[in-house]
Amino acid sequence: MAAREEDKRNLETIPVGSLGLIPLEGCRELGEKVDKYLVNWREERENEHKDSLAFKGYMRPSYIIDAKAPRFGSGEAKGLINQSVRGTDLYLMIDVCNYSLTYTISGQVNHMSPDDHYQDLKRIIAAAGGKARRITVIMPFLYESRQHKRTGRESLDCAMALQELTSMGVDNIITFDAHDPRVQNAIPLHGFETIQPAYQFVKGLLKNVKGLNIDADHMMVISPDEGGMGRAIYLANVLGLDMGMFYKRRDYTKIVNGRNPIVAHEFLGSNVEGKDVIIVDDMISSGESVLEVAANLKARKANRIFVCASFGLFTNGLEKFEQAYKEGTIYRVLTTNLIYQTPELLASEWYINCDMSKYIAYIIDTLNHDASISDLLNPNERIQKILTRYKNGEM
Repeated sequence: MAAREEDKRNLETIPVGSLGLIPLEGCRELGEKVDKYLVNWREERENEHKDSLAFKGYMRPSYIIDAKAPRFGSGEAKGLINQSVRGTDLYLMIDVCNYSLTYTISGQVNHMSPDDHYQDLKRIIAAAGGKARRITVIMPFLYESRQHKRTGRESLDCAMALQELTSMGVDNIITFDAHDPRVQNAIPLHGFETIQPAYQFVKGLLKNVKGLNIDADHMMVISPDEGGMGRAIYLANVLGLDMGMFYKRRDYTKIVNGRNPIVAHEFLGSNVEGKDVIIVDDMISSGESVLEVAANLKARKANRIFVCASFGLFTNGLEKFEQAYKEGTIYRVLTTNLIYQTPELLASEWYINCDMSKYIAYIIDTLNHDASISDLLNPNERIQKILTRYKNGEM
């Protein structure tokens, strides 16, 4: 399969080191997709230096390095790398939310928690023994990112995890749509990128939904809370739309499931009547909040409601979303394959899957050449191109 012209990046610089990719078990499927893109591009890229010593191992049938984290019967584990990583530019991919994986403790089956995945990541870094030239961790859902600030006598888990990784020799951490990007203040002397999947949302929407009028008279972008204003403002600006937001009124006298319960969602914004609405957020956890926002917008006579979230956790299952779809409260839900997706979710009529493998491959390929990823971090130009194609009926 030949790469299209727009797929190719002009990378002429010498690679930092021989490229090595280790997708941990919970991220295996996504890692294999990324690997296929890298293999394809490097086979087709015309580079006069391909055969020089600095480019040794530049073209390979796969960049995935054989690594495992096997467990003992007690539930303890170890990291194991079965081939040399000396001098490699190593990229570790991890999905801390993949609860589908299990292990056995004294005959009892346990599902892997984010803590288990994080420990396995550290084991693989330890197994590399400091021999890699550079280590980059690609952790789409940032471990403990919801525990990012102190409101009382409590732990700062995300900051501790970031400092622990960098102390083990990790040079760069790449994440997607961090719950609060200010967590990077914990490691100010190391690379930390939080990337928005805005282009993939727009692409997923345009490819799967016909008859969208993308202008301020027919469409709006809504943030479900004040914390997500940044991503809603960006999307509204690049699409040329108006935006609004909901303010969560919470009951601070109670704590339910570790959080102050929401009393009401108050809307701030212009009239949504007759307009298609895009609700954009970083994650769908139980989904109760976003469904309440959607119901509120429907009560205000909004037209079709699209929910875009980087991470679809669906911790309380899909039943309420199925019901909301049947009742016409939501029209489509778009999330990415950055974290584990159940077969039931992928088969749902209301669900649109936004594949991020190509984007991650671009980032790895570019960083391996020590080139700038600025254009990848701000996808405005690519969004405008795909909008033009949609409006011209080319999609």
